[in-house]
Amino acid sequence: MAPRQHAARRARRRAYRAGTRRVRAPIGAGERRELVRDRLIESRLTPNAISLTGLALNVLAAVLVWEGLMFLGGVAFIVGSIMDTLDGRYSRMSGKGTPFGAFLDSTLDRAEEGIVLAAVAGYFALHGNRVAAAAVVIAVLASLMVSYTRARAEALGVECKVGIATRPVRVVILSIGLVFAKGASLGDFELLEPAVYVLAVLSVITVVQRVWHVRHELSL
Repeated sequence: MAPRQHAARRARRRAYRAGTRRVRAPIGAGERRELVRDRLIESRLTPNAISLTGLALNVLAAVLVWEGLMFLGGVAFIVGSIMDTLDGRYSRMSGKGTPFGAFLDSTLDRAEEGIVLAAVAGYFALHGNRVAAAAVVIAVLASLMVSYTRARAEALGVECKVGIATRPVRVVILSIGLVFAKGASLGDFELLEPAVYVLAVLSVITVVQRVWHVRHELSL
């Protein structure tokens, strides 16, 4: 009887452990994103805080570029630009957006791009490269005009998102130039100066494209 009793006890223990043990199903990528989204929405994080963080990172990028630390400046610029894209999405996703927040986001986007490009122009000027410095000035003016033409067109009731050098494209071009600049410790590359020339030319072309587009739309 004793062996049978021991066997019965062991069986009851195994059944108890199997019944009390909770097996958690693996969380999928979609559920994980929803969980993170819900946690962010419930937090005190605001779209304005993300926008200001992006501004701080771009200012840091400008300082690093001025000091000649191109790779670190490029990394800070990339992360800051990512923050600029996240604030709008987070605003729509969380419902925490405000009209002033949208205004602040657009304003800081223009300021951040100008701050980093001004540092690049200063770097070229300090090294006696007048042509590249002038190209940066043209790129700054043209990028501001790209944004202005869209805002003015939308005020007239015309949607104006056309053009080759939209902000994401300009960010990618400048990021490549900074990360692969001379002395960036990624090989014997010098892509910052060519990136500046490409940025200036494409930005000017984009302004012309948007002016032509608005003219065509208003003449209909």
